[in-house]
Amino acid sequence: MTTSTATPDPTAPLPISGARYRIEADGYVAEIAGVGASLRTLSHEGRELVLGFGQDEIRPGFRGAVLAPWPNRVVDGQFVFRSQQHILALSEPARGHALHGLAVWVEWEAEEVTPTSVTLVHAIPAQEGYPYQVRVRVTYAVGPDGLTWSVAATNEGTTTAPYGTAPHPYLVAGDGLADDWTLELPAAQVQTVTPDRLIPTGIVDVATYDGGVFDFRAPRLLAQTFLDHAYTALTPGADGLVRAALRAGDGSGVGMSWSTDCPWVQVHTPQAPGPDGWRRGVAVEPMTCPPGAFNSGTDVVALEPGRTHEVRWGIYAL
Repeated sequence: MTTSTATPDPTAPLPISGARYRIEADGYVAEIAGVGASLRTLSHEGRELVLGFGQDEIRPGFRGAVLAPWPNRVVDGQFVFRSQQHILALSEPARGHALHGLAVWVEWEAEEVTPTSVTLVHAIPAQEGYPYQVRVRVTYAVGPDGLTWSVAATNEGTTTAPYGTAPHPYLVAGDGLADDWTLELPAAQVQTVTPDRLIPTGIVDVATYDGGVFDFRAPRLLAQTFLDHAYTALTPGADGLVRAALRAGDGSGVGMSWSTDCPWVQVHTPQAPGPDGWRRGVAVEPMTCPPGAFNSGTDVVALEPGRTHEVRWGIYAL
């Protein structure tokens, strides 16, 4: 069953979070905010599956945003691509990095809106630090399998562009805090980082590193574990999809799936009181490339002129 979609009134002032889009089907209801093409809310049969935010609220941090043309951090805001050095604005000044791309604080334009799906687009203009022209198209759709969320980027310029992407939802398993939830993540390796600036330092096995505290291959209670790390060596299921699960004590919860086109996933448990929601959600961010990828070159997509790169994720009730 579907219901009508709330389409923005072009004559009315936009909500502070951007144009509002609502899609609904099979018990799933999602609301998308125009700023950052952000997943603002997602529920199933009235149960919240993500940590949302208000329509008339500035989006807290990067909650639900689309990260492009890179996810996570460009260390020191500087990178070299095809022998050319680039210097980006430091959007994370406290740590001295360029964080989460160039599309998170812009209003995306609606391309297609139906009762069960919405497609938004944003053309990233060539600019200092990123002299490439990349058009990004995001589609959200709901159906019996939950929410499908896809990101397609097309290089509309004349030179090859470095590119990466990820979503930034905070999953919610149930009432209370993440301390009481169980996480299952089929990842055999984790990236180590410096404690102050989160600069990548290496890749280690989850089974042996730090007493196995980062090992969630078997479902395990989060308790007081703090995570802000990128995982890799992901094991897909028989359907070719990697699946993460977050469950409350009664066994209900939320799942997320993605293909091996995203060989990395960042997992973050907000630790301090503030706008990112103190342990009220767990960020699960499937990534095409790891933190610091523009510096290391690891898994960076070399997007040729005229070519399109597309990945997708799914979020569903358990």
